[in-house]
Amino acid sequence: MTASTSKKYHYVEQYITKRIDQGSYQVGDKLPSIRELSEQLAVSKNTVIRAYQELEAISIISSLPRSGYVVCQPTQPASQPANEPSYVDLMTISKTILKHPLEQYSMPAGSAHPNTDFPAIRSLYAEIGRHSRYQTAIPCHYQMPPGNEILVKQLVHINEELGVATSPNEILITHGAQQAISLSLQALTQAGDIVLVDSPCYFGTLLLLESLGLKALEIPTNTTTGIDLVELSKALKQWTVKAILLNPSYNNPTGAVMPDSARHALLNLTTGIPIIEDDVFGGLAYQNRPQTLKTLDTEGRVIYCNSLSKTLDSRLRLGWVLAGKYQHQIEKRLISDNMGSLNLMQSAVGEFLTTGKYRQHLNKIRRSYRVNQRDFTACLTHAFDRCPSLKGQYHLSKPEGSFLCWLTLPQHADGFVIYQAALAAGISLLPGKMFSTQGQYNHCIRFSFASFQNNRQWQQGLTLLARIIAAHLEDTAK
Repeated sequence: MTASTSKKYHYVEQYITKRIDQGSYQVGDKLPSIRELSEQLAVSKNTVIRAYQELEAISIISSLPRSGYVVCQPTQPASQPANEPSYVDLMTISKTILKHPLEQYSMPAGSAHPNTDFPAIRSLYAEIGRHSRYQTAIPCHYQMPPGNEILVKQLVHINEELGVATSPNEILITHGAQQAISLSLQALTQAGDIVLVDSPCYFGTLLLLESLGLKALEIPTNTTTGIDLVELSKALKQWTVKAILLNPSYNNPTGAVMPDSARHALLNLTTGIPIIEDDVFGGLAYQNRPQTLKTLDTEGRVIYCNSLSKTLDSRLRLGWVLAGKYQHQIEKRLISDNMGSLNLMQSAVGEFLTTGKYRQHLNKIRRSYRVNQRDFTACLTHAFDRCPSLKGQYHLSKPEGSFLCWLTLPQHADGFVIYQAALAAGISLLPGKMFSTQGQYNHCIRFSFASFQNNRQWQQGLTLLARIIAAHLEDTAK
């Protein structure tokens, strides 16, 4: 194992936190000595010391006088067995929660929109403005699939950088990844069919299943390594699954990433079953990203869905799908659903992507989100650990990509009650009940740190949130 010289202590941090999340180190366990870990990982003692100091600063480990370091943060909760397939009923609560505008909150941590306060976004909208002025000089027409030629060619390059080799004639441009997934489900299933999903599951995915009359078979996940393959294997033996829909890279909401070995195992376990791969966060890896399921697929059964919503701006509504052997069915539905696409947005974004600013932008936002993840984790941990009823009673996922993380509280916590109290205090977050069909995650909360700033406003917001949660836990424990 290697790491860049300037970032080696991050590598040691990741090694320790991963071992903690996997259960190799339990609360109270003594960690390897500085000398032992230095030799084991082939790094300097100073690198190990820096890593231990960083982990101690965010209360994941603690030092004991003359005894080294021990684990002090709870390991993540063990996954539960899969429930029976069930229909989804989330539309009412989703509409209630999503109607609130973000700008009214002093701590906007609820939305999964990217931070758009970067120079490239201003350049993008300047390009859109120029193209809007050109439209009157262009004959009116529909932009038929696969989409704008320049944009399609640029998406080939984006796919290649994500490790997905493709040609222009394999790409179909859609209104965001949501439409790509919807068209894929329509091509593969009929009302009443069972679709296997990771759990917790992005609420947009569950709403799609609800709208199409499909049953969700939720397979529990580990917040570090993703879907539980043992439970998946059991479920496939018990139920007839028509499609599998997964978000394996920087999962929404947990931030989990399936290791490459688990991806190979997944494909072996699911032979013959179509897989829809949602990879909208795949471009936001802080360092090395895993191979996509699409790259590993040898049967042409992985339908790859992506968009620019998380890397540029969700308002663009530009996504794409690589449908493999299902391309004809999906393209036919795309044409009949739309009778054409967004000419203006496709042409403008296509031109923007030719400038090279997108790659520069990706490098900037990856660095920004990585710093945000570290600082948000430190601020939240500091605020929570100052409340006696909270310290040692929570687990916060620490993703290595994207801008989302997942907080797990004691089982008696009610995330929706906490959400309502936080909302009244000007704090935006998403309650865990939006991410399942049967209330398994009512004690959880999803945060976005895309727009996090390590300033007084956010620090005060997290301190207030900690007090709200602590008071709630004390009340519900009576």
